Amino acid sequence: MKIADSTVLVTGANRGIGKALVEEALRRGAKRIYAGARQAYAHADRRVTPLILDITDAERIRAAVEKVDALDILINNAGISVQNDLSDRAALERLLAVNLFGTYDVTQAFLPVLTRSRTAIVNILSLASIAAVPFDPLYSISKAAPFSLSQSLRALLAGKGVSVHIVLPGPIDTDMTRGLDIPKASPESTARAIFDGVEKGEEEIFPDPMSEAIAEGWRNSALKELERQFAAYVDQTPVKSKAQ
Repeated sequence: MKIADSTVLVTGANRGIGKALVEEALRRGAKRIYAGARQAYAHADRRVTPLILDITDAERIRAAVEKVDALDILINNAGISVQNDLSDRAALERLLAVNLFGTYDVTQAFLPVLTRSRTAIVNILSLASIAAVPFDPLYSISKAAPFSLSQSLRALLAGKGVSVHIVLPGPIDTDMTRGLDIPKASPESTARAIFDGVEKGEEEIFPDPMSEAIAEGWRNSALKELERQFAAYVDQTPVKSKAQ
């Protein structure tokens, strides 16, 4: 997968990592970039086509799909963080509505376009997807769920020529982490590493110093091997479940 001459859609494109991904795609010679954001978004480069896209709004998603006639790379970047404790179910539902179901709905809506040729889905998640952050448990839950979704999509879509890349960043200097007094990577360096990983065909992309420190261990882990074993079941005849 090459970024040059490709058509890319980025959700949450108006700030943070999303904005940096738009700029990096332009730098790498993307042919067209659909920049999805909840509100009107303008860009000076004519290769950028703004899309008003709220990933929790089914009508907005359908309208966006109608404007995209071809797509090589779908980047599910839009997400939210609402720090709260485990007792706040309403907060968890709000997080899942965006981080899980928003990613799910956008992906399902654009699959017919993606499966027309060799294409890629890139889901921007978090290290919290694989290890819960104790001071932000609801966010961790809401990122663990799309991690599992991404693994399932990867196995199910491989035969259709669609690759699925999971991005697992640590702290990035965006609005979401503004209040955390810890070392952070820049959105620009993160965007470069994400596209490097996509072009190299990496299934999991660790785009910053904190995440990169566990990259080799993850790729050689028992959990990664188990994913490969489970993915092999897709080619086998499914066994009907029986009522217990």
